[in-house]
Amino acid sequence: MKEQQPTAHQDGSTVLGHPPGLLTLFFTEMWERLSYYGMRAILILFLVDQVSTGGFGLDDKKAAAIYGLYTAGVYLVALPGGWVADRLWGAQRAVWWGGVIIMLGHLLLAVAATPEIFYLGLVTIVIGTGLLKPNVATVVADLYPEGGGRRDAGYTIFYFGINLGGFMGPLLVAGLAKVYGWHVGFGAAAVGMALGLVQFHFTKQFLHGIGLRPNASGASDADRAKAKTMFYAGVALLVVVLAVLFGGLLPFDPIAVRGYTANLILLMAIAFFAYLLFFAGLDSLERKRVWVVIALFIASSIFWSGFEQAGSSLNLFADRYTNLVIDAFAFTIPAGWFQSINSLFILIFAPVFAALWTVLANRNRDFTSPTKLALGLLFVGAGFLVMAGAAGFVAQGQKVLPYWLISTYLLHTFGELCLSPVGMSAVTKLVPHRFVGQTMGIWYLSISLGNLIASLIAGEFDATNLAAMPGQFMNIVWFVAIPGVILLLLVKPLKKAAGGIQ
Repeated sequence: MKEQQPTAHQDGSTVLGHPPGLLTLFFTEMWERLSYYGMRAILILFLVDQVSTGGFGLDDKKAAAIYGLYTAGVYLVALPGGWVADRLWGAQRAVWWGGVIIMLGHLLLAVAATPEIFYLGLVTIVIGTGLLKPNVATVVADLYPEGGGRRDAGYTIFYFGINLGGFMGPLLVAGLAKVYGWHVGFGAAAVGMALGLVQFHFTKQFLHGIGLRPNASGASDADRAKAKTMFYAGVALLVVVLAVLFGGLLPFDPIAVRGYTANLILLMAIAFFAYLLFFAGLDSLERKRVWVVIALFIASSIFWSGFEQAGSSLNLFADRYTNLVIDAFAFTIPAGWFQSINSLFILIFAPVFAALWTVLANRNRDFTSPTKLALGLLFVGAGFLVMAGAAGFVAQGQKVLPYWLISTYLLHTFGELCLSPVGMSAVTKLVPHRFVGQTMGIWYLSISLGNLIASLIAGEFDATNLAAMPGQFMNIVWFVAIPGVILLLLVKPLKKAAGGIQ
């Protein structure tokens, strides 16, 4: 007989109407996101900085490829990370060891004396994040076995923690890096994750055993043995690959690896959707809904290819072409601080958008999911239209004021609020329940693919050819806005294909 997972708040205690364990997960994720977004805010700036001032002195194209592989890898590894928790470890153990591995990765960045050790640190963080991030969200759901609006409210509080960490991380890490050097900044990210681990250890009793056992704890001995074999084989393969890449056996070309990874993601997505359409035994209506999911997958990939310029091309724009000096205080703003703006705007405007969707729904005027995704693409396009205007001044040899970037990030935040939560919700509604988990994995692949495309676009910016910059930003405008317009034109047929699902 399958074992039952413990239920939350067995002693009946609550904090503001929610299980006390929600605070444990809130602060765990807050500290993890602080470390992630804090380090990410300085990553590409460190990679392109001159060796004489502590950086690696890479060109923009190579640095953007490394940045893209790192951010894409986080979403890719979430798939096996969830599998490990489900089959072997349980979510709590995955969250704990994921945090430990993340902390070790940041420590490697802080002490790295060679590029090989630094890149190994990035891989380590990717692995740890793949274990922690999907599973901490799973435990949040398990705190509310009754489901319903209370669970939605719990996720809203949890989402606040994510963005609180995303807001504080760049301020802390980029600020310390500017004053004390890059490696102190990387070390601060390690300290942030360590604090998250400390609070998780001392407050995990409030979870009352939620996530201690694997979801597949009722599996047969043969299934458990098979899962362990697959896990150890995967670890062995990973060790071999890392030895080849970082042991000098083969040259590491991040641009080539990025191309291989993007092709692999495309093949995985095509194979999965082909399986659903032709081999999964779906009826006619279910197959039509799969086509809607495919359209949303494409829109998501394009959206993130623009949105994720934030940590690469827009970060470099802040560092090189934005006037960061506040004369009144004789203070220079660290370029990485701009990476906090999106999270700040999310904290401010997420309740506004949630209320807007509710009001429209109550009046039977709610937008369809494809409409909201199309608006997300158009908002990102509008943001890059602002950047094209800013680049026009840069091409004339001027530095621009920060409000250009701030305006862009505001528009991009509006786009994220239209697309990100809506896209996830739509996918879970459109596919048959037995395929929801797999399809959510494919949805994360769209984000991973978008990050890789973003790094490709960022690598095309040429610091020696400023005259081309306005046109390059306009190319991004067309790249995201034209699909947005096409998606708007397809809203009616997609709505029909969805068969009544909004």
